[in-house]
Amino acid sequence: MNQERMEGSGDAMGEKSKGIGGIHILNMNDCRSANQRLWPGWGAACKAGFMMTISLLLMLVLPLQAARAAETNRDLVPLQPIIDSVSSGAVIKLQAGTTYAGPIVIDKPLTLIGDASVTIINHQEKAAISIQADDVKLSGFTVEHHGGQPAAAVHITGSNNEVNGLTIRTKGAGLLLRDADSALLGHNTIEWAGKSTASSTQKGNGIDLFNSDHSRIEGNQIQGVLDGIYLENSRKALVQDNRLLRTRYGIHCMYINGSSVMNNTGEENMTGGMIMGVKNTLVSGNIFRKQSTNVHSQGILLYDVHQSKITSNTVEGNRVGMNIAESSSNEIRDNDITRNFVGIQMVLAEGNTFTQNRFISNVIDASAMDSKSNKMKGNYWDSFQGLDVNQDGMSDLPYAINPFYEQLISRNAAYQLFFQSPGMVFLSDLHSEGKSSWTTDETPQIRIGEQQAGATKTDRQSRSGLVGLLGMLLLGLSAGTMIYMGVGRK
Repeated sequence: MNQERMEGSGDAMGEKSKGIGGIHILNMNDCRSANQRLWPGWGAACKAGFMMTISLLLMLVLPLQAARAAETNRDLVPLQPIIDSVSSGAVIKLQAGTTYAGPIVIDKPLTLIGDASVTIINHQEKAAISIQADDVKLSGFTVEHHGGQPAAAVHITGSNNEVNGLTIRTKGAGLLLRDADSALLGHNTIEWAGKSTASSTQKGNGIDLFNSDHSRIEGNQIQGVLDGIYLENSRKALVQDNRLLRTRYGIHCMYINGSSVMNNTGEENMTGGMIMGVKNTLVSGNIFRKQSTNVHSQGILLYDVHQSKITSNTVEGNRVGMNIAESSSNEIRDNDITRNFVGIQMVLAEGNTFTQNRFISNVIDASAMDSKSNKMKGNYWDSFQGLDVNQDGMSDLPYAINPFYEQLISRNAAYQLFFQSPGMVFLSDLHSEGKSSWTTDETPQIRIGEQQAGATKTDRQSRSGLVGLLGMLLLGLSAGTMIYMGVGRK
């Protein structure tokens, strides 16, 4: 009888128990039921087994939780006392693999050096590192700034300071300079560390200068922040060899007379380079690609720019390659303007000179509104077929850019589907109203790379002479062969 009761109880327990992969987990209700139907010893054993299972689970879970807690609450070495204890001009070499507590204030000349394994962490709503002295150098380590806008990872108010080779992860700004002349900011990596869904008001700029002249900003890689490099009222700056990714404006400059923006690369920004309110500035050798994520995206924007040189840049795959507004007396030369929806767009632009630029595979080569006295000469347009009578590499026919297609799609964007269709080309050829005001290149290049120089013309004449000589030799050979064959047949 007891055996039957045990077997029956075992079946009932088997039905009530739940298992995965043959391992059954008993609950307290099963124990109470067994205790009521079986002998008292079985209930105690069941309870003991349950408690042992809980103990094993706690032994597994608690160490993991402890490890996570230790990681979150890791010991931070105070750095401010170390800085306070040294004299001016000291060199502090931070210990490899150590994490230091921010924020810190540097109020005397010194050098702070570390490698990538050294980290300064700041959770306060102030700058992780505040430099309030001249002749301070930071090099090599990592800064994690968890304070939000407007605080920066590094805030500089002194002059002649150097920040080189830092890795900065910020939820605010990266490097912030105010009234800080002659700074060198080189080869730093600056990344946005906040939420990817953060709005523009929550983000700071990667490098931000105000009233800071004679600065050098070179070799930095910046991504995900508001503006990659922002300069305002900071004259005679050199911005070169930087890489800007996924920002609002890769390079944003205002009132930086006498500055140079050279050999920078920008991709997937709203605007690659925004140059505003400047004179006597050089923008050269930059590459801005794939600025097309916004209706206002453009490779280079020149707004209120005067007496400046825009040379040897590449703007490719943007909504607008180069946007020139309210700007005058600029030299725009030797730029590659490729695969943009609009190559060059001018609004209230006057007296600018366009020479030796290359317009290739743009939907609309150029457009102009209320822009006059701009000179276009010697540019290459792949959509133009000219006539070169004197073989100097320049067309004897001008290229007047027909605004028909642009005007049509501005009224109805659906007409973009008919771009370069036979019907659209036919209608465009019929349109000639106001042709005298169209943007016109008086002497466009026939082939890429042709120049108007006399040396090129001489080379062309030499090649023509050589081709003529070869032609005469071939003609003589053919004539001799025909005479010989004729005599042979007779």
